[in-house]
Amino acid sequence: MSSFQICDEDLSATELEQYLATTEIAVDTETMGLLPQRDRLCLVQLCDGGDRVTVIRVARGQTAAPHLKQLLEAENVLKIFHFARFDTATLRYHLGIFVNPLFCTKIASKLARTYSPKHGLKDLVMELEQVELDKSAQSSDWGNAHQLSDEQMRYAANDVRYLINAHHKLTAMLQREERWDLAQECFRCVPTLAQLDLLQYQGIFEH
Repeated sequence: MSSFQICDEDLSATELEQYLATTEIAVDTETMGLLPQRDRLCLVQLCDGGDRVTVIRVARGQTAAPHLKQLLEAENVLKIFHFARFDTATLRYHLGIFVNPLFCTKIASKLARTYSPKHGLKDLVMELEQVELDKSAQSSDWGNAHQLSDEQMRYAANDVRYLINAHHKLTAMLQREERWDLAQECFRCVPTLAQLDLLQYQGIFEH
């Protein structure tokens, strides 16, 4: 497996410049749970098209990461997530980052891969990349970021390592099936959905 860089609290100026020079990056987060208001953000993972992976360890109580914010809000860099709704809400709540623009491989998979009921990252990567992700560390304690196991760090890195290729293949499928414009509209809705989640609204679009 390729190596990855570990940073504390934020990207360096050099790393920021390198990532800003790309047109697309994969992004993921690891948290202590699924409720941003209760569960803290522990890691932010990034990967570019050259397989450069950076894992940022977020300190307890940290409320800002200026270089990361500049990158994730840069309009010329597409940010690719799997389940962007959760990650963008977490980044907004904990670090004040308003991600834009974005692509969500989970949304894209549900729009394009209507022949399958399985849209988790493991199933998606297995089909599109013929790689079986090890998800054994998915539900684990991410809070002690300075003493994470090798297994946890590999898991965190692999969660972003295949997203860019998956994005390219899903984009081709969406365009082929004439669902690309619909996908773009869905991606533009993600920040609003994330904000509704943070405000704890439920079922707002139901009858």
